[in-house]
Amino acid sequence: MTADSSVTASRQGRRLSKADRRQQLLATALDVIREGGADSLTLGHLAVRAGVSKPIVYDHFGTRSGLLIELYRWIDTERVEAFRLVMSAAGKNRDETIASLADAYIRCAADLTGEFYVVGAALAGSEEKAEVYAELLDQSVAMFVSVLRPFNRLTGAEANQLCVGLVGAGEGLSAAIVRGKLAEADAIATFRNIISACVP
Repeated sequence: MTADSSVTASRQGRRLSKADRRQQLLATALDVIREGGADSLTLGHLAVRAGVSKPIVYDHFGTRSGLLIELYRWIDTERVEAFRLVMSAAGKNRDETIASLADAYIRCAADLTGEFYVVGAALAGSEEKAEVYAELLDQSVAMFVSVLRPFNRLTGAEANQLCVGLVGAGEGLSAAIVRGKLAEADAIATFRNIISACVP
C-alpha cells in the first residue's frame, strides 16, 4: 500500500471537511490512475474507492473532465511546490541555480511516464485542458521569475517577459525530446546555455 493509499484508507469512514474530502478524492484518483491508467478513472469508481457516495464525488467535480482538470492542476501544484523547495535550498550560486532550473524543467516537461502526462493525455483536445495548460504555463513563468530574481538585472514587466521567453524555450526543447529530435542531455545543456545567456 502506498503512502497515499494509507492516508486515503485512514480517512475513509470518518467525516471530513469539504477541503479535506477534496484532497482525499484527488489522492484516491491518483492511486486509481497509477494502478489502472486514466481510462479506469470514473466518478463512480472513485466514489467506491474513496468509500463515499456518488453524489459527494459529483458535488466536488461535476463531470469526469472536471475531475481530470482538477487532478491535472493538483499534480502540477505538487510538482511546482517540490521544485520550489529544492530551488530554495541555501548555498546555490547563479550557475548552480541555472543548472538546477534547466535540468528540473526539461526533465519534468518531457516526462512521458508520470501522472501529469497521463492525465494530460486523457484531456487531449479539450477546451478546458487548453485553458488550464495556459494557466500552468503562467505559474511556470512566475516560478522562473522568482528563482532567477537574485541573479536578474531585469525587474517587473521586463523580468516577466524574459521568463515567458525562457519557459517557451523550455517547452520547445521538451517537445523536441518527445518527438525524438533531441536527446534529453542535449536539451538540458541547451536550456542551461539559453538561461545563462539571458541572465548575465
